[in-house]
Amino acid sequence: MAIKGIADLDLFNKRVFCRFDFNVPLDGNGAIKDDTRIVRALPTIRYAIEKGARVILCSHLGRPKGTVKPELSLKPVATRLSELLGQDVGFINDCVGPKVLLVVNNLHSGEMVLLENVRFHSEETKNDPKFSAQLAELADVYINDAFGTAHRAHCSTVGIAELVKTKGAGLLMKEELENLEKAFDNPRHPVVGIIGGAKVSDKISVLKNILTKMNTVLIGGGMANTFLKARGLEVGNSLVENDMIGIAKEIVEIASAQKCELCLPKDVIVASGMDNDAKTKVTSVDKIGLDEMALDIGPDTTHEFTQHIQKAATIVWNGPMGVFEQTHFKKGTMDIARAVAASNAFSVVGGGDSVRAVIQAGVSEKISYISTGGGAFMEFLEGKELPGVVALES
Repeated sequence: MAIKGIADLDLFNKRVFCRFDFNVPLDGNGAIKDDTRIVRALPTIRYAIEKGARVILCSHLGRPKGTVKPELSLKPVATRLSELLGQDVGFINDCVGPKVLLVVNNLHSGEMVLLENVRFHSEETKNDPKFSAQLAELADVYINDAFGTAHRAHCSTVGIAELVKTKGAGLLMKEELENLEKAFDNPRHPVVGIIGGAKVSDKISVLKNILTKMNTVLIGGGMANTFLKARGLEVGNSLVENDMIGIAKEIVEIASAQKCELCLPKDVIVASGMDNDAKTKVTSVDKIGLDEMALDIGPDTTHEFTQHIQKAATIVWNGPMGVFEQTHFKKGTMDIARAVAASNAFSVVGGGDSVRAVIQAGVSEKISYISTGGGAFMEFLEGKELPGVVALES
């Protein structure tokens, strides 16, 4: 796609409006609990400053739904940015209007200011043209470095991009697109997909799309139960979406037609409940008791999945293999994380739970690429165009 990067643009003394994803978790006192998203934005910010830009930082935080909520202010982000960058990051308590325009126009080359939460204005999520025009008034150059919001057609991701002639992707956005395209558009084969999570309904479009691109798809997590029931097996009290059984059968047929091997669990860890004090055991998927719940993949399944992973040249993983938040039911997910990390494949991991899993397993640094996008990553897997990306196309 014809998208320029920030390195392709003249930034010197220009007002460079940068949309980031600073949607960080805060504690009850407004302190940042995890600054990963801020850290991932630093290369683009540093590049813009080094090139003499007058930098305007923009983001959302939480879902204030068009009202000013002090607990969702981006002011703590400005403080953290100042610490990480070693220079002052100004903060202004709004994102549009005469006061904001005055501050922005008075910035000197190499200086920056962070605007207040753009979602304090209800117009933002409606992609309101007038609000987009107010944002565009602040910019000579528009840079989108927020892959995590690229699936949203909002003013700060789409509306402003349609109004500012000089535009491009930040370093993180470029990195995301290049790695995802490497995994999906021109991958080395064999390609193995690992899809987990609770519900088939959350992954229907993902599964239908990736079956046309992958050689093998490994299915774990609660969603596997629906596929097992579609095969005629009883799964006891396990999570099942009965209204998705027909869809599960359809997905199996698509896999067969596409000559994509679809692998389901052979054995599972079962218990009567999800508590850590629940008594667990390993059982074959055709011997799950009426009062039992399948809560993790078993050792035989882990072994089979690992064999596929070891043969892969490209791996894409989204979704855990079980209820990995609980000690008794995390082994399958942890073992798969370690297998992916130990493989020689180009590996991409995306989605909150999957990312947490590789971090918890202590192998995040051995994953080829960890995506910053949740919903955007999922929609990319579904084969959808991302509005925030399309808006950057020349």
